[in-house]
Amino acid sequence: MNLLLGIGNTLLGDDGIGCYVAAHLDAEGWTSIDCGTAPENFTGVVRRKAPRLLILVDAAELGLLPGEIRRIPRDLIGSVGFGTHQLPLGHLIDYLSDVAEEIELIGVQPLQREPGERLSEAAQEGADALIEMVKRGTISHIPPHEITM
Repeated sequence: MNLLLGIGNTLLGDDGIGCYVAAHLDAEGWTSIDCGTAPENFTGVVRRKAPRLLILVDAAELGLLPGEIRRIPRDLIGSVGFGTHQLPLGHLIDYLSDVAEEIELIGVQPLQREPGERLSEAAQEGADALIEMVKRGTISHIPPHEITM
């Protein structure tokens, strides 16, 4: 069993990318949860399910074109600007590292985070592409985020 946690604030436009992915993922072998801005509130569920693969999806300021997707290596989490959530995602991943065989943090570059309940077209296209990659089992093809100077 695999588990996807969608993170974000759906009232701030593209900050809701992770929630959109969680709400629209329908694939055999996957459970998805819209965690809103408090993914730490779902650690008990993650521990009970003990997934083989745990994916966390959030809007992330990556310096890319809107809708672009990257896997965020653990050592670069602090260098990426994430949306509105309470506990730093690095702490959450550390806390859950003994539960899942593999944990992936995936960021999608937002276009805007202004108040509003709709994703931009670019963010929705990126989110839909990510959903298809999860369904096909090709998330390993997502390039890792790199710091460029």
